[in-house]
Amino acid sequence: MGNLSLIACPQTDRRSSLDNASKECSMTIWQKLNQANTSNGDHTFVKWNHDHLTSTIKDSCQEEAILQTDLQYQKDVSSLMEDANGNQAEKNSYNPWALHCHKQHLNRMSSKYNENKPHQFLLLENVVSKYKCPCILDLKMGTRQHGDDASEEKKARHIKKCEQSTSASLGVRICGMQVYQADTDQYLCKDKYYGRKLSPEGFRQAIYQFLHNGNNFRTDLVEPILSQLKALLSVIKKQSTYRFYSSSLLINYEGLEKAISLDNHSQDHCQHTSCPISQGNSYPNVDVYMIDFAHTTYKGSRYNQTVYDGPDHGYIFGLENLIKIFQSIPVGE
Repeated sequence: MGNLSLIACPQTDRRSSLDNASKECSMTIWQKLNQANTSNGDHTFVKWNHDHLTSTIKDSCQEEAILQTDLQYQKDVSSLMEDANGNQAEKNSYNPWALHCHKQHLNRMSSKYNENKPHQFLLLENVVSKYKCPCILDLKMGTRQHGDDASEEKKARHIKKCEQSTSASLGVRICGMQVYQADTDQYLCKDKYYGRKLSPEGFRQAIYQFLHNGNNFRTDLVEPILSQLKALLSVIKKQSTYRFYSSSLLINYEGLEKAISLDNHSQDHCQHTSCPISQGNSYPNVDVYMIDFAHTTYKGSRYNQTVYDGPDHGYIFGLENLIKIFQSIPVGE
């Protein structure tokens, strides 16, 4: 379906570029896996068997710092994408908007990078990998979205988007959403264009929809989400000179209501990190993340062009309105 498969080896020395050992290791893995999948003649969208991948990596990388190969498998549920008018498109086995962005990224990579040469990349964590049926809400925060380095054309474009959306009226707008529907075993998906067209009341209804699984309203999620939003608000209010332009809040929760037992790996992981996964039904699995800091600035930052005073009031405005909306949800439903 356009899944991007990349093979990487860790960089053992952070001060230098890719060393020869890592280059040889990466290339050996890539070549072996491609040789094993020549039957279909198209290596771009190859799906590699987990056991084969593990053994190939171990054979090719003899050093200690080899990749962890415990792949996470998600429940295979379909998705329904609705347009801005609420009309449902055909049923898909993937998130259509995610695939659209994914293919765009693939095209950029294929035109920019030589596939036969190793390159350095930042490896990002998949923060929903621990969920069986992840429900995800991406919220663009603040009343201003352009960075200090934006051109006049880009600045005008972002100002217009804010003025015509809930970014101006609420200080927050929806950039994307997927919600697991337990009654149909499907995901309900919304994209950024849907979010731009919402009125303040439409935004509130979308938040309610984010907490509805098709059978019932997940009132058990309201308090843990609120507690994290309030904690974040208290921190943001203390951050003088910071401006989080074009950053987002990512709110994730487990779509399966029944308790999910942790395997040994997850239990060991929770002993060493801050892990919100619960062992039972006492507390739902919810995460709130600040993400996307490409245009964040503060006094003393490397690319700081303008020094601001006090906290980011546009971000605070959005966060306070978001808290009010969650507080208005009747938890007794």
